[in-house]
Amino acid sequence: MPPGPEHQVLKSLLGAWALAACAPAEADAVEEHLGVCGPCADEALRLREAVGLLQRPESLDLKPALRTRVLETCLERRPPRIPVPDWAAAYDAETARLDALLQDFGDNEWHAPVRLRWYEGDEASSRRTTVAGVIAHLMTVDGLVAVALGLEDPLGEVRPERPTPSDRTEAYWRAARFPPTRSVRGPWREQSHRLIRTVSFTGSDTGRMTVPYGDFALPLHDAMLDRAFECWVHAEDIAEAVDYPYDPPAGRHLHEMVDLAARLLPVVLEHRRHHGLAAPVERRLVAAGEPGRSLRLEIEGSGGGEWLIPLDSPAAKGSAEHEVAHVALDGAEFCRLAAGHVPPREAAAGQEGDREAIRDVLFAAASLSRM
Repeated sequence: MPPGPEHQVLKSLLGAWALAACAPAEADAVEEHLGVCGPCADEALRLREAVGLLQRPESLDLKPALRTRVLETCLERRPPRIPVPDWAAAYDAETARLDALLQDFGDNEWHAPVRLRWYEGDEASSRRTTVAGVIAHLMTVDGLVAVALGLEDPLGEVRPERPTPSDRTEAYWRAARFPPTRSVRGPWREQSHRLIRTVSFTGSDTGRMTVPYGDFALPLHDAMLDRAFECWVHAEDIAEAVDYPYDPPAGRHLHEMVDLAARLLPVVLEHRRHHGLAAPVERRLVAAGEPGRSLRLEIEGSGGGEWLIPLDSPAAKGSAEHEVAHVALDGAEFCRLAAGHVPPREAAAGQEGDREAIRDVLFAAASLSRM
């Protein structure tokens, strides 16, 4: 008797299952099928062995670019019935990568000390926690997106003093009877799956809705990218704490993260100027949409490109004709600067032009870590 449609569907999922890229329900269905179908079980074993050969022995995850290429090839052969929006793809990829890092952790790794870092004003700040505490932090801040989408808030009945990422995290940590343990992985991962499913089902128009962060707000598509960025940055923190290697995101996703940071820089620069942390504008403010003094930000390597950052007003237009400074950085290094992990004075590989403008932009980039 020829295989039925259900068999064909489950067989088509074997590649994604071998990469641990199936949704939980799909993974359960595949594994149940493997218990009764010898040919598929043999094929699944062959695919899992092939995945193992693709990985470096010391790494817990595939290279981001390889994972992206394999998934794209699978999706070309079997397009998803409900695709993930492009603006949520980075979050989907980075949460999957972090989950792959966590999957073999023992109790010792979950309690390994981690130091969260950021810039407050012009000063480096940090907060000590554990690997489990970092995952709790990601879950509570991702909860801002969940609440905006009408989903359950991971804080439950806990009420932070202010609805900011840092206050939400501190409130969660304080309310816990014991420090977070490995048990936080399940709720965090289930929430990330729910976020992806929800934005996929509601369609691309959802990306224009707003996610409040307490002191500011972002459109949903930028908030999902921000959460992908934070997931990668804190995955690096975790990997460093347990002495595992961890690669930057795939080039396309890294480019999107750099672009988000570059778009936020003029607003942060203006905020710092109002608080006396950046040089005042020496002439009248540039009208909205008009060209003004600009810094050319050149990002090299994976995720690279060029951005013209307006210096005199967040509403001004970046202009090559009005360029007064040029800064060149590697893409991953720029993102680490924006995460508060690299001192601004040590960040730029190449600098040319107005030194004051360069300083202001580099410190504004580091200040993104507190947003």
